[in-house]
Amino acid sequence: MPIITLTDGSQRSFDKTVSAFDVAMDIGPGLANAALAAKIDGELVDLATTISNDVELSIVTSRDEDGLEVIRHSTAHLMAQAVKRLYPQVQVTIGPVIDNGFFYDFSSEHHFTDEELIKITTEMRKIVKQKLPVERHTMSRDEAIKLFENMGENYKAEIIADIPEDQILSLYKQGEFIDLCRGPHVPNTSKLKVFKLMHVAGAYWRGDSNNEMLQRIYGTAWGDKKDLKDYLHMLEEAEKRDHRKLGKRMDLYHFQEEAPGMVFWHPNGWSIYQTVQQHMRNKLNLRDYKEINTPEIVDYSLWERSGHADKFSDDMFAITTDERKYAIKPMNCPCHVQVYNQGLKSYRDLPLRLAEFGSCHRNEPSGALHGLMRVRAFVQDDAHIFCTEEQIQTEVSEFIDFLHEIYQDFGFTEIIYRLSTRPEKRVGSDEIWDKSEQALATALDNKNLDWEELPGEGAFYGPKIEFSLKDCLGRVWQCGTIQVDFSMPDRLDATYIGEDGDRHAPVMLHRAILGSFERFIGILIEHHAGNLPFWLAPIQAVVMNITDAQSEYAAKIAQTLQNNGFRVKLDLRNEKIGYKIREHTLEKCAYMLVVGNKEMESQTVTVRKLNGEDIGNMSIDSLLEHSKQAMIDKV
Repeated sequence: MPIITLTDGSQRSFDKTVSAFDVAMDIGPGLANAALAAKIDGELVDLATTISNDVELSIVTSRDEDGLEVIRHSTAHLMAQAVKRLYPQVQVTIGPVIDNGFFYDFSSEHHFTDEELIKITTEMRKIVKQKLPVERHTMSRDEAIKLFENMGENYKAEIIADIPEDQILSLYKQGEFIDLCRGPHVPNTSKLKVFKLMHVAGAYWRGDSNNEMLQRIYGTAWGDKKDLKDYLHMLEEAEKRDHRKLGKRMDLYHFQEEAPGMVFWHPNGWSIYQTVQQHMRNKLNLRDYKEINTPEIVDYSLWERSGHADKFSDDMFAITTDERKYAIKPMNCPCHVQVYNQGLKSYRDLPLRLAEFGSCHRNEPSGALHGLMRVRAFVQDDAHIFCTEEQIQTEVSEFIDFLHEIYQDFGFTEIIYRLSTRPEKRVGSDEIWDKSEQALATALDNKNLDWEELPGEGAFYGPKIEFSLKDCLGRVWQCGTIQVDFSMPDRLDATYIGEDGDRHAPVMLHRAILGSFERFIGILIEHHAGNLPFWLAPIQAVVMNITDAQSEYAAKIAQTLQNNGFRVKLDLRNEKIGYKIREHTLEKCAYMLVVGNKEMESQTVTVRKLNGEDIGNMSIDSLLEHSKQAMIDKV
């Protein structure tokens, strides 16, 4: 009879086969009432799953991350059932969990509107009150195909037809609704009380633009009302901070159809871009990186040799001229190896750190383009470190310190660390992958950092550490990375002469901190709500006169600031000072400098910060000193 070991190490024995729910009830009715699913020997299962052998068991509630996933997956089914009740002619397709919620795609001649989401929500709440049991059933593939064909659910039948014949499938039934799903799900619909349908969008069947356009309904679901309220508040704040809206208001950049996914930077936006780039350049110089520049168009054969053509050909822009095929580079790594290969290298030359603000192009799907966050033309703060195997630990460790310093400069203090290990399709031997993964894990451990493993998520040529930062709204953005690559240098004939006098292939560390400038600037704008710190602000100070009598004095102040390297705007318009301040506040100017007769007589200026803080009256010399210190302190 089974002995159940719980997460706290305690054990419970039973004299018969029991379900996970029975164990929860044995622990206490309160836990049983809160239970959504269970984990048996680490595998997430339904509460109805029976246990006849000794196992380790944990009960999953809405407080657990796994519990939220179960809630969201079950709420997707709840929504699909409500839609089918209201619109029986609709065909259901797929309904997965996504970050903070779920969606379900439907095929129907009826076009859903955002207003109809209220109607669907009302029906969902009726189903919740019915407390319908959610039951798991199994059947063969062919039986499942017939079932869904008889129901008129042709999309489901098509999905199942792609599954191998010998597989037994799981289906979940609640009331009259049944859906193909691996589960697990909540025990009954009464567990799904906290949700909100968000909006309707279009989506191609199976993501292929040659297929039918389906209708996708997005929703979010949570364990309690407070979490939902907090999430909706975060979305409201995110809407206010949307870099696309702020980019227009601050006159930073624009996009247009003639160059989809490619940024037209305006003077204010380009100022931010250049400030970020120069800051990175200065920091690279201090850490002994050598800046290079490589061609944007390279013969296709190089990408075939590096392995990129095989893996990324669909994402590459290719051109043919003079009967030769070229690719516009989607990444910089193969070109950096070409620079490394010029001239004989010794072990004494390593590590060699080559950096490039490399301009890359990738053929992202048009539907995936999203302001600065997802573009087709971008520049990476890319670098490759060529080193010996013995130098990996030191280089990765120093890179982590470098990354922390940079993120701190830009106002980010919370970082998430993930180690992505070998994917199914990869190059290189298992021995090489073992060495690479261990090197990165050891570097993280030596820094006493908490990290999680992402099995199978590494690049095709090597494992990687992904560095994700949290913004002020708690959103996570994956930006930095460092990847160990034993394979590409060998594929592209990179060597060095070792201490033994023989040729060896160097290890290649692919690394970036910001990722792409475009995306990172979008993140910066949203993190700071456009109120960029003084050192980053496109307009660091605007000088405003109260009347024409101070025009000459105001111009003198502006010129003095400009001569000292600050980005300044002079506003001598015949407008009320309150109007000017409001306008420049919307433009997100860092400092508002006001001069009237009193300031002109005392040779001072009244200083007001963008956040409304009144610094007060300052002399020009004091203003310069204050501004220079703000640049140093990165505030």
